[in-house]
Amino acid sequence: MNLDYFLKAEAPSWMGDGGSEDDIVISTRIRLARNLEGFRFPLIFTDEEAKTIDQMVTQAFYQLNDEKHNFSHFTIQEMPALKRQVLVEKHLISPMLARKEKFASVIISQDEAISVMVNEEDHLRIQCLAPGLRLVETYDMANKLDSQLEKLLPFAFHQDFGYLTSCPTNVGTGLRASVMMHLPGLSMTKQIKALTQMLARFGMVVRGIYGEGSENLGNMYQISNQVTLGKSEDEIIDDLQEVVMQIIEQERKARQALLAQSSIALEDRIHRAYGTLKHARIMTSEEAATCLSNVRLGVDLGIIQDVPKHILNECTILIQPGFVQQYAGTTLEPAERDVFRAKLIREKLNNGKLKRKGEEKYDV
Repeated sequence: MNLDYFLKAEAPSWMGDGGSEDDIVISTRIRLARNLEGFRFPLIFTDEEAKTIDQMVTQAFYQLNDEKHNFSHFTIQEMPALKRQVLVEKHLISPMLARKEKFASVIISQDEAISVMVNEEDHLRIQCLAPGLRLVETYDMANKLDSQLEKLLPFAFHQDFGYLTSCPTNVGTGLRASVMMHLPGLSMTKQIKALTQMLARFGMVVRGIYGEGSENLGNMYQISNQVTLGKSEDEIIDDLQEVVMQIIEQERKARQALLAQSSIALEDRIHRAYGTLKHARIMTSEEAATCLSNVRLGVDLGIIQDVPKHILNECTILIQPGFVQQYAGTTLEPAERDVFRAKLIREKLNNGKLKRKGEEKYDV
């Protein structure tokens, strides 16, 4: 597959049907940090070491290629900045990898369920994504790939400490499990700060939509484990599953409280957001994310009936700066992006179809 295949506007597979909890849980991610024995960590290695590691990893994936997982390899340094940004927005690479100056790459499966970052903070960051709350299934996918790679690559492992990683917080299992959740009820009732403090006591952390260092966008939050040393993989998965189920219960209670206490105000907020998305001519990414969050809440509560969830998922991807410019076919100034973003959303909500540059008069 060429890179453009992964830059198309449709929502990735991990934003598909999420099952019974998809009114709150958007997706599940499992990430395994691994390093190769005999090489320095990426923070201090040379470009020559980086290239050698990339060759070893790429060769291993060539041996794993099959019809189910058709992997493609892309070098970050050969990729224009805009295309890197789009991959970040699709959660296929991290912001750190996108900024890499030393030799780095990404390996992506055809269905985008698997992406492996090479020479990010560690030599390998194996990442598996799935829609909805599927911690066990997604971990099984990552674990199977990890076991296959371990037969082909010399992973750095210590009998007492486990897998050795660049950051001490990842030593042990190297496992970071996270669940992306839509929490408008807890946000509107001002409970997010208390939730963050409570989770910290259980070794969990709340992050923004792009992980560490990022902010919440459209009431989307990532809940993940912070401790990897001293716990087994099963314990980490079980603990996070239990915490997420408790958050789901709290979020549903918050939504019902909003309905009971101020249903007219809530309906007004939701319908105003829907009207803005369908008719606005200028829209920032922050405003679009907030409106999409309100409309998603309206769909989940049955207040809005005629908006398919997959359209909202696609809009969530489309509103981001990289995707707006990718779809416009040119780089845009912030004010131009705001105009084009509004146009994309109108098209999606009104007929589900987008028109690329050249198919109609391009005017921003």
